[in-house]
Amino acid sequence: MENTNNNIASNVAQAIATALDWTSSPDARRVAVSYLEAIKGGDVRTLATTSFLLVKNDCPSEIRLQAFKMLQVMYSAAAAAAAAAMQQHSHLVRLRWDELSPDERRNFANVAVDLMSEMANPSEQWALKSQTAALVAEIVRREGINLWQELFPSLVSLSSKGPVQAELVSMTLRWLPEDITVHNEDLEGDRRRLLLRGLTQSLPEIFPLLYHLLETHFGAAVNNAGQQQLDVAKQHAATVTATLNAINAYAEWAPLPDLAKHGMIHGCGYLLSSPDFRLHACEFFKLVTSRRRPFDASASEIDSAMSSVSQILMNFSRDFLARSGSIDEAEIEFAEYICESMVSLGTSNLQCISGDNMTLSMYLQQMLGFLQHQKLALHYQALLFWLALMRDLLSKPKAVIHSIGDAPNVSNMGSGSGQADNEKRKILTLLNDDICSVILDISFQRMLKKEKVQPSTAVSLGAMELWSDNVEGKGDFGQYRSKLSELIKFVASFKPLIAGSKISERIISSIKSLLVSSTPVQDLAVMESLQLALDNVASTIFDGSNEYAGGTSEVHLALCKIFEDLLRQLLSLKWTEPTLVEVLGHYFEALGPFLKYYPDAVGSVINKLFELLTSLPFVVKDPATSTARHARLQICASFIRIAKTADKSILPHMKGIADTMAYLQREGSLLRSEHNLLGEAFLVMACSAGIQQQQEVLAWLLEPLSQQWIQLEWQNNYLSEPEGLVRLSSDASIMWPIFHNVTFFEKALKRSGGSRKSNLNMPNIFQASSTLSHPIASHLSWMLPPLLKLLRGLHSLWSPAVYQSLPTGMKAAMTMSDVEQFSLLGEGNLKFSKGTLTFTDADMRKEGTEPNEADKRNWLKGIRDSGYNVLGLSTTIGDPFFKSIDSNTVAIALTENIQSMEFRHIKQLIHLVLIPLIKSCPQDTWDLWLEKLLLPLFMHCQQALSCSWSNLLQEGRAKVPDAHGVGAGSELKVEVMEEKLLRDLTREISSLLSIIASPGLNVGLPSFEPSGHAIRVDESSLKNLDTFASGSMVGFVLKHKALAVPVLQTCLEVFRWTDGEAVTKVSSFCFTVVSLAISTNNVELRQFVSNHLFSAIIQGLTLESNAVISADLVGLCREIFIYLCDRDPAPRQILLSLPHITACDLAAFEEALAKTSSPKEQKQHMKSLLLLATGNNLRALAAQKSVNVITNVSSNHLLLSATSNSCYCII
Repeated sequence: MENTNNNIASNVAQAIATALDWTSSPDARRVAVSYLEAIKGGDVRTLATTSFLLVKNDCPSEIRLQAFKMLQVMYSAAAAAAAAAMQQHSHLVRLRWDELSPDERRNFANVAVDLMSEMANPSEQWALKSQTAALVAEIVRREGINLWQELFPSLVSLSSKGPVQAELVSMTLRWLPEDITVHNEDLEGDRRRLLLRGLTQSLPEIFPLLYHLLETHFGAAVNNAGQQQLDVAKQHAATVTATLNAINAYAEWAPLPDLAKHGMIHGCGYLLSSPDFRLHACEFFKLVTSRRRPFDASASEIDSAMSSVSQILMNFSRDFLARSGSIDEAEIEFAEYICESMVSLGTSNLQCISGDNMTLSMYLQQMLGFLQHQKLALHYQALLFWLALMRDLLSKPKAVIHSIGDAPNVSNMGSGSGQADNEKRKILTLLNDDICSVILDISFQRMLKKEKVQPSTAVSLGAMELWSDNVEGKGDFGQYRSKLSELIKFVASFKPLIAGSKISERIISSIKSLLVSSTPVQDLAVMESLQLALDNVASTIFDGSNEYAGGTSEVHLALCKIFEDLLRQLLSLKWTEPTLVEVLGHYFEALGPFLKYYPDAVGSVINKLFELLTSLPFVVKDPATSTARHARLQICASFIRIAKTADKSILPHMKGIADTMAYLQREGSLLRSEHNLLGEAFLVMACSAGIQQQQEVLAWLLEPLSQQWIQLEWQNNYLSEPEGLVRLSSDASIMWPIFHNVTFFEKALKRSGGSRKSNLNMPNIFQASSTLSHPIASHLSWMLPPLLKLLRGLHSLWSPAVYQSLPTGMKAAMTMSDVEQFSLLGEGNLKFSKGTLTFTDADMRKEGTEPNEADKRNWLKGIRDSGYNVLGLSTTIGDPFFKSIDSNTVAIALTENIQSMEFRHIKQLIHLVLIPLIKSCPQDTWDLWLEKLLLPLFMHCQQALSCSWSNLLQEGRAKVPDAHGVGAGSELKVEVMEEKLLRDLTREISSLLSIIASPGLNVGLPSFEPSGHAIRVDESSLKNLDTFASGSMVGFVLKHKALAVPVLQTCLEVFRWTDGEAVTKVSSFCFTVVSLAISTNNVELRQFVSNHLFSAIIQGLTLESNAVISADLVGLCREIFIYLCDRDPAPRQILLSLPHITACDLAAFEEALAKTSSPKEQKQHMKSLLLLATGNNLRALAAQKSVNVITNVSSNHLLLSATSNSCYCII
């Protein structure tokens, strides 16, 4: 018998070696894996005996490691090099434990413990020792707490025999609670609760042992190191580390009073002084301080324990912050860990220390010290604390009323009452002027980025480590600066006078420095960073929702004086350098909210802006790179921002602005792009003046455009044939005015009658009445026809017949720009910012110069983007669009050449035009509009997406049309871009389907969720599909078979494509389709849902990418089966066709469904059945992971847990 076992062990060892050896042939590895699977699935005793033989010291380490895996449930990273089947060993203890008899299990446990003694070898690999400990822990978890109580004395005895044995015992104690905080599908319900209760009851035994090991072996490590017995010292040090890891495994969930009572807090606090162990000890404090404070009777005990924690952390913080001079990197790293725990303490458990004013005040001062620290990492951690604190104290930064100076009205500090309000009041009293001043000073300073700081400025900053491009793990600079901005806003809402005076002082000081600087443009970085700070302060103090008007007159006067002085200083500047002028314009924008409350200053600001505009040169040599041209555009854009924020204060100045614009136009010193920006500002002003004023302003602005736009001459010359568009894009004097017309139409639609977002959120059945008086409605009739011709011509350029005859330069202009490619690749921070600040004027190039490739590309993209936006925004007006514009003309313009369109352009068309059109289309016009637009779209997209996905999944290349023209030598980048374009279009077409299925567009559909029971539907009660088609857009689509076929085929295929986001969006459409299949007597629809859709959903669950939506997919399966299995045999047939299901399994499943009316339980039954039927091969379900958060466990919690019912599962 022994020889037989040895032979089997030898064969298994050889098979493992072959499977792990990549030099083995594929056939040899396949045979080896097959043999190993046979051993694992064979006699459990043979498996146990063989595995124990292989873990002995005389086997190679990789074979011993795999043998451990055959004994217990751990999946090792060391096996990653093995074949895929070797990566997911199912092991004896977890999966086959019940096949052993009680005596065999007890013997197995004893052998495993004995194995720990054999592993107690200083030269043994750490991975093998860890696997041994994990095996023992897994056995205990499987057998229960009774076994643990039997084994514990043996483990205590073993730990006393030496440092290596003690390390193994600590490892076991570390693995033991693993299933409490880490999800394990095999340990659910009562077993988890029993483990939690058993371990909690054992803590009085476990914690003293851990403390003893910690104390004993730390002392031994220090003593041996002092005697130069370094090898022995290392063994003791390894035990200390293992013990700290074990303590940390309990720190996340064990009762905090127990941790304090048994010395865990004291011991780990002591080890913070040891450079060798302090980082592991820091992990303990990080876990403890992150736990939420409870509100039950145990709160006082937890407060006491947390007070001890806070004292330890604050002592180390005090010592670190008191140091001066250079600090080495190891100390900085340690300080980062301490600071992280201090932040957790303040964000999760500040109430535990807020009872003592002195302690709380010291804590806040230390966190202020970290915020001020020169090291960015420490500052950043503290920034997170101050943000969380201010957010909690002030709740809404703009909801604070300043009744007396800077003293806040504490009754308006956020939600909560009683004790919570008292705590907030206490903390706020400690946030005095000095603390707020420091927070503001640091925030203002750190608005700077290292790369922008000149040497002269760097000297004044000292050793402060500014944000740089090399910072990792903290997001980008924009995210960091937004955190600083938020903190500034909170402080400004709490201490407006302090914030106002601080920002004013800094700006005036910066201005004075620039005035004496020999290179003011180079030294502009500080001034630029302070503009954003001013924006935050002014918008917070003077924003209407801040109830600024409710403050006292003394506060008003003081703030008025501060900002008037600052404005006076800015108005006095005589800067003419373009870069300086642009920054000054931004400062006037930032003061817009101040102007709202002090209208007397508006005129001076407007005059100054026009002064700055006219001070910049009008004619430049190279407009494309001219800072003067950009600054002019920026000054014009400043009018828009000021018009928004100054609100009605600017209305008395409208005529003056109009007169100045007219004068500049007569003088020929106002470019069309600049005129458009000023016109947009006028539209913003008119919004606050009422509908009549809007109509008058629109008429004034659009009348000159209409005279040129509606002329047939240019339309006949350039829009009657594709070649005309080629000529148009070569004539700068014509192409740019047309571009600016289209972009201004876009601005006019956005700025009049509300935003698209607000209109699109309104149900379409109400939009008609709300948009009858839309100020721009009367202009659509002349605006849109030429635009549709222009878009039709633009689309035709990509058709094969036209494309072949295009000039080379035009073909080059039709390819993707570098910026678009960078965007697809996720490279750099380049953005393609469409708008008047991006595109050039006809006169921005030398007169008579033909537009180059970049000009043509920008023009084509601008016409497409703005043209689509004009159409999409026009649809939100409602009837004036749908009942006055010819649907055939729109359909031809948009879809005539859709088969030639690139994926990126189809995505734009869907997003900017078709989705708003679908949302806004009145029900009585569906027949006129929907099929004409959706049929060609879905017919093409279904075929194109199917082909590209097939290429991607089978060949690794999507081969989308957009990659045409991308430079050679970048195949990998092309592949990445192709896949990104494919996924983008897939998700957009899926979004369109989800919009079609939205509740507002599908009224009158029945809900089946409350019932939950499988029911036999009375065939005579079913309605015709046409009954729903008038009120349900999905019903409308399904009614038109030509449209329904590509739509439904797309739905089926999405489940097979590896894009979970697209599946998420399509699933809502599928739910509506299923609902209609249940409610109607349409046989074809019922058969589609029962057969094709049901099967496709199950197939979709085989893809791990669909894990995020797996619950909804299971819900779809459940709904199909429950409501259609009695009307169609397909659902049962499909389930029975799965490889691992029997008729008995299906019968048990149906019986379980009949016993519950809970949809949630029925979904769980369906999930279990699908996993069983597929042999656990549904990756979308297997990929789901969860973490059980168990905090502040107490005996009360355990009693409740022990008496609660376990989850029912039929499989």
